[in-house]
Amino acid sequence: MARARTGVRALGAVLAAVLGVSLAGCSSTGGKRAEDARKAQAAAGKAAVNTPRWTFAMVTHSGDGDTFWDIVQSGAEQAAAKDNINFLYAHSDEGQQQAQLVDSYISKEVDALIVTLAKPDAMKAVVAKARKAGIPVITVNSGSKQSKAYGALTHIGQDETIAGEAVGDELDARGKKKALCVLHEQGNVGHEQRCAGAKKTFGGDMQNLYVDGTNMPDVQASIEAKLQADRSIDSVVTLGAPFADAAVQARKTAGSKAEIDTFDLNPKVAKALQEGTLGFAVDQQPYLQGYQAVDLLWLYKYNADVLGGGRPVLTGPQIITEKDAAELEEFTERGTR
Repeated sequence: MARARTGVRALGAVLAAVLGVSLAGCSSTGGKRAEDARKAQAAAGKAAVNTPRWTFAMVTHSGDGDTFWDIVQSGAEQAAAKDNINFLYAHSDEGQQQAQLVDSYISKEVDALIVTLAKPDAMKAVVAKARKAGIPVITVNSGSKQSKAYGALTHIGQDETIAGEAVGDELDARGKKKALCVLHEQGNVGHEQRCAGAKKTFGGDMQNLYVDGTNMPDVQASIEAKLQADRSIDSVVTLGAPFADAAVQARKTAGSKAEIDTFDLNPKVAKALQEGTLGFAVDQQPYLQGYQAVDLLWLYKYNADVLGGGRPVLTGPQIITEKDAAELEEFTERGTR
């Protein structure tokens, strides 16, 4: 009975927090008050629940300095603060190293794991090991097609093929005829799916260009060379926000008039959209991927809840254009979009 009462108190605290935000939102200043209260609570490190202090670990395929993953991590950390979770984070863009990091967290007997499956073959065995150890796993961002087969509770992210198809449709709507799809990470299945999806729905000609994403000057030089060699290319699609700026510089030095479009959003992309330097961006809401992963694992540990019904929980794609960018700029600057 004592355990049941603890659960009721925890649930009551959650409902009270939600109700407080809802009531605050009813007044003209409610939104600001709610935001101020959230910031104060986060700064004080106070949780909204009194459930056990479980330890959740996230291991992604991020390389160093990738701002996209900073946003994912930020979302996860804020959900962890709310849910009284001790949150651990590690990353490596090498599949085997990522698997080793996951294995180290299994050895530490964490209570739950969040992983990406950009290179699924390297991750299959270690995810199975986690499940055998009784550690629930949620996959995010990459690997939606492998997630269920590997035994994950659910997958949170965008379907990369659907996202690519949306890009192809948008290019058609803009009257484009020849596009370049720039892949910056060798072996990333999600990147291949994006370009393949775009090629499937695009009525024009689309070519893949593989670059070394860890070397931005090389990225710019490779795009520039392609644009100089083929003046008929009228659009360039990059698969990450940091690479959009390199493509813009490459277009300038190549003297090309190709439109630059990109996956993902950051402050530079939001500003470039408003200025017309970029045509459109595909937002998969990385903050939501991190936040929801932690929140859903908390719900699973606390109440055996699982969202998705066996299907991925989609966070995108959302096509962002000049008319949307001004509204989202504030959120990109604070690191949540």
